Amino acid sequence: MNWQSPARLLLLLGVVALAVGYLLAQRRRSRYAVRFTNLRLLDRVAPQRPAWRRHVPAGLFLAMLALLVVGFARPTAEVRVPRERATVMVAVDVSTSMLATDVEPDRLTAAKEAARTFVDGLPDEFNVGLVAFAGSAAVLVPPSTDRGALHDGIDRLAEGITGVQGTAIGEAISACLGAVKSLDGKAAKQPPPARVVLLSDGANTSGADPMEAAAAAVAAKVPVHTISFGTPGGFVDRGGRPIQVPVDGQTLQAVADQTGGGFHEAGSSAELRDVYEDIGSSVGYRKERQDISARFIGLGLVFAMGAAAGSMRWFSRLP
Repeated sequence: MNWQSPARLLLLLGVVALAVGYLLAQRRRSRYAVRFTNLRLLDRVAPQRPAWRRHVPAGLFLAMLALLVVGFARPTAEVRVPRERATVMVAVDVSTSMLATDVEPDRLTAAKEAARTFVDGLPDEFNVGLVAFAGSAAVLVPPSTDRGALHDGIDRLAEGITGVQGTAIGEAISACLGAVKSLDGKAAKQPPPARVVLLSDGANTSGADPMEAAAAAVAAKVPVHTISFGTPGGFVDRGGRPIQVPVDGQTLQAVADQTGGGFHEAGSSAELRDVYEDIGSSVGYRKERQDISARFIGLGLVFAMGAAAGSMRWFSRLP
């Protein structure tokens, strides 16, 4: 926390002085009570009150003053602010290997469920789009704030939806970048702040070179966050014959490193949800230093009302 007017914090010395004065006054009152020798009469004219109640209004009043002084010094703190026109493209591998059951019920079904949770956790004002890729890539849902269309697109994700087998990571990145450029009428000259979140279980086997696509993402200032999903023991059943499809995240890591995104590995549905949650906490936000004095002033007013209420309730007077 920083302060725009730190010198004003010196006023806290006045609050400390008031607190010391209050304590001295309480000690003096105690000495006067002891000097009054007729204790029976003292009990009639000044009946004993619970000690803690006596001090609550004063304590709240002093706390209020301290909070108001802190607010007067104009404290600032870094807060996360959603980026204006923020755009997130989610790319999901729908190749045959995504039918492997090493992740229950299978990789693709788990990826779809995690993707739903991920997009629902993003702010409503974010534009979110969806790309499916196997041997080629296709934009299923252009980026928009329409979460219903996005959920429909996720439901349509299925093996073979792109019509070509393989794993075209480079094509998927290029499709995402193209969708970002067509967000609105000014996206070509004023690109929105964007991120790509790409999930796959294997290395690139077709289409454009992923590193060339990554270079294009760097030029467009679009980090690519990649998720390597699956386990080394994954396999798919083809005509009763198991075909090994071990996860391979080497290409995905290289893409993330080059574009400034993050590389993540997930071997279960729970791990994938955690990865998406981690990505969602940073995607589409920027940190901005803002004045937070209102927080302290508001809390100070609450304490003031508490002091007044306590004094009126217990002593029928204002502090």
